[in-house]
Amino acid sequence: MLTAQSMPLERPELRATAPASARAPDLAVYDGLQAVESAWRGFERLADCTAFQTYEWLSAWQRHIGARNDVIPCIVVARDADGAILCILPLATRPAGFARELVFLGTELCDYNAPLLAPDFSARVDAAEFAELWRRTLDQLQQHPRLRFDMIRLEKMPEAVRAQPNPMLSLPTTPHPSGCYATPLAQSWEAFYAAKRSSSTRRRDRTKRNRLAEFGEVKFITPATPAGALEALSVLVEQKSAFFAQRGIANLFARPGYLEFFRELASSPRTAGLVHVSELRVGSQIVAANLGLTFGGRYYYVLSSYTDGELARLGPGAVHLHELMRYAIEKQLTIFDFTIGDEPYKLAWCEGARPLCDHVAVATWRGGLIAAPALTFKKLKRKIKQTPLLWAAFSKARAFAAALSGRRQPGQAQPAGAGEEAP
Repeated sequence: MLTAQSMPLERPELRATAPASARAPDLAVYDGLQAVESAWRGFERLADCTAFQTYEWLSAWQRHIGARNDVIPCIVVARDADGAILCILPLATRPAGFARELVFLGTELCDYNAPLLAPDFSARVDAAEFAELWRRTLDQLQQHPRLRFDMIRLEKMPEAVRAQPNPMLSLPTTPHPSGCYATPLAQSWEAFYAAKRSSSTRRRDRTKRNRLAEFGEVKFITPATPAGALEALSVLVEQKSAFFAQRGIANLFARPGYLEFFRELASSPRTAGLVHVSELRVGSQIVAANLGLTFGGRYYYVLSSYTDGELARLGPGAVHLHELMRYAIEKQLTIFDFTIGDEPYKLAWCEGARPLCDHVAVATWRGGLIAAPALTFKKLKRKIKQTPLLWAAFSKARAFAAALSGRRQPGQAQPAGAGEEAP
């Protein structure tokens, strides 16, 4: 019986399904993470991937969330004839009603889902060869009773993985309901800020910051200890939870394992180079907080919030965002990535949205029964989110329903974060 961290599934009868081509990559499928940890960690240092495909992010997700929800990792490693890794596909199977679906590992909390690619992958593996690699991958998974699936649901796939085209987009895809946003950084905060914001906007920003300073010294702080990071995260969770309640959005921190996941990321020495926790203080009060990721020359703006108290009207979220961009520039990062979500404030910093894509395919009759409603729901969601009037009406209705439930009173100021409009 396979365990959660068993050896790779490389049975001879599975290998027999591979084509005889000398160029065909060698495939190994792992149903756990520990057996591939060393190779994964080494590969991610040179591979084209996003922060959401790092071993630390996904192993923490599986430990705290995936394992609680019957998620089985399906980590596919493709190697060339010399044994060098060409790509890693971080997949998983999970329950979907009475069926199982093949997804990206950690897909719920990954703003981008993609493979890890060798720097020369696109030069060595063309579309036809990747299609064959994908077919062999599916065959190997389906031939093992523990990894069988009824439907494929691959979501939030970017067009490119760093500089390379995303090979997953050679599959049939449809647009994801939301796009993503990122902007190149300049060599100095002053140059970047002046290029992105008008003189009148900069003047208004200075006025608000000066008014904040009337309540105490304004300080941007990156906590130096795990205890300090956890304190900032606790404030973030409190502020963000209040925002979710005010908008009628399910609180992700209330889901089993989610808070533990973020607490580990914020405090573990292993994630110190990946996770950046920060806070904006006015005097002794934390008025804004953030958990971001730094990886591959990018700053990922993942979770942020600000107070819903009397200082909310003075824009602490915007001040914090400015300081985060300054921090990223000082760390010589080249891209500030707002990740997924079509919130209008992102257009003040970015040239426009980049699309994300989804791939849905049916493998069995069970998959067919769950795929149809899933596709219908996705099309409706995209229609609502891409139509400003419909999205505004939906958001107001959701907030009104939350107010009626007694969780918060309408009209009360709310915290905002990455993916919200206030900054």
